[in-house]
Amino acid sequence: MRPRDIYELADALAPFSVSARLVSECGFHDNSGLLVDCGGEVTGVLFSLDLSEGAVEEAKERGANVIFTHHPAIWTDGLRRLDETCGKHVLACARAGISVISAHLNLDAAPRGIDESLMRGLGGEKPLAVMTEVEGGGYGRVYDVKESPLETFVARAKKTFKTERVLSYGGGKVRRVASFCGAGFDDEALGFALACGADTLVSSDAAHHRILGATECGLNLVLLTHYASEQYGFRLFAERMKKSIGKACYLREDARFL
Repeated sequence: MRPRDIYELADALAPFSVSARLVSECGFHDNSGLLVDCGGEVTGVLFSLDLSEGAVEEAKERGANVIFTHHPAIWTDGLRRLDETCGKHVLACARAGISVISAHLNLDAAPRGIDESLMRGLGGEKPLAVMTEVEGGGYGRVYDVKESPLETFVARAKKTFKTERVLSYGGGKVRRVASFCGAGFDDEALGFALACGADTLVSSDAAHHRILGATECGLNLVLLTHYASEQYGFRLFAERMKKSIGKACYLREDARFL
């Protein structure tokens, strides 16, 4: 098995074509795929939400020569060089013979992907509406959950997503939730939540003016860390991948960001 084979296994679960459609049809930005291909036989795969210094060191320690990330290892358009200040983790991987695969928007949007997993982790079963849909996937969901006070909903989220860093605003009952994994809370998301009758919005990385806007519209607002909102679904994806890889697989959990 070579790095390209790992890419193809991921493509079967979360097609990279979904990312391409979100970019071409919806104006999103992404850079998913086999971003560093050192070739050779795969000795092990480290799944890590980010290509960080810790991830590179852990891969070396475990003897894994593939790192599979969610956030793209190379993000900047027109990257023109690699040095110790620009792309240093990519450079470190290349030096160590470690290939890097990144599955970002395709993994967010795929069936059983990160955005759907966020919904299920919050108690939803089936979306009533999806904000951004393309062939093969979608992002941003509204769904009903078992009614509970906001405090109970937040406590359950902390337990499910293994985090204590949850901000909440409001205080009404939670019955219908709009959720957006990662940094998906923007003006379009707020409008979508309100149009679909949501009483609660869950996301991450919110600007103050959007927090103000949501609360003044009467919504409960629950903000997980970006990492916690995505690591839950990424963990489930890694477990599915592990069944097909047939090599040693490891999942990195970075407690600094939970």
